[in-house]
Amino acid sequence: MRKYIDIAYLLAIGATIGLVLGLGIIVAPVVFHADIYTGVELTHYQMGLVMTEIFLRSNYWLNIVAISIILYEGYEYKSFRRDRLALPSAATAVLMIFLFTLYYTKAIVAYQRMGESVVNDPTFEALHKGSEIDFMLLALSLVLLFTRRLYLLTKG
Repeated sequence: MRKYIDIAYLLAIGATIGLVLGLGIIVAPVVFHADIYTGVELTHYQMGLVMTEIFLRSNYWLNIVAISIILYEGYEYKSFRRDRLALPSAATAVLMIFLFTLYYTKAIVAYQRMGESVVNDPTFEALHKGSEIDFMLLALSLVLLFTRRLYLLTKG
């Protein structure tokens, strides 16, 4: 049974890496250049609304994975299978997920409710830049967690 839990955990982490990288590398550039592909002129604000909806939907998966990380790594810790790289990368991943889903996404949605003028607001721009940095740190911590857990499982 333990082997199946480990495999499911690695699959969830791997899928989340794919989600995070896919959203950042593929989806965002396509959405923010949609006019090239469709010939329809959308404002930056409208493209942001589309991207926000995509993030809102992906946040469900991210929160499920964060809870899974807490449960799995918590069990590992309580079972005295502690690792000096897995635990900090897991904690960073959980922090970045919750920061993104519970703070940045909600704050961006609140700003978007103010209307199209928010796009040029320096506070909004700083908030958006913070969310991008958060997403990069999330990707990095997930890759570290995945590779370390894979190494520990195949080593042992």
